[in-house]
Amino acid sequence: MSFNIYHNLIINASQKEVFDAVSKPEHLDNWWSLKSTGTPELEAEYNLNFTEEYNWFCKVSKIEPDSIIAFKMTVSDKDWNPTTFQFELEPYKEGTMLKFSHVNWPEANDHFKYSSFCWAMLLNGLKNYLEKGIIVPFEERN
Repeated sequence: MSFNIYHNLIINASQKEVFDAVSKPEHLDNWWSLKSTGTPELEAEYNLNFTEEYNWFCKVSKIEPDSIIAFKMTVSDKDWNPTTFQFELEPYKEGTMLKFSHVNWPEANDHFKYSSFCWAMLLNGLKNYLEKGIIVPFEERN
């Protein structure tokens, strides 16, 4: 059995703007990671650096430009390593519906619960980044 995190939110921005923000390092670093590298191409490796202790890697496991990007963790901690997270985008009125998932967690332990909360906070940061241009300093992100 595995456990999954799901969050849906509406962002008042185009699908392309949202896709770029969840797939390009120059945007990821403005709402999520401290430093990241990678290109939005199938099987491309991303480095997601949060600290020296949390310097993780993943690969693009699915991509449909401006619609879906999924990342399979390859180097992380024991809870995140078997997981895949995905951003699926759909048009919604004058913006974009973001359907986020982070699946295949081995346990619904404290780390799973904390990560679900952090994703909600970070996705709100993504929304504020795209809609209002707000960049929360990395040290202040949860």
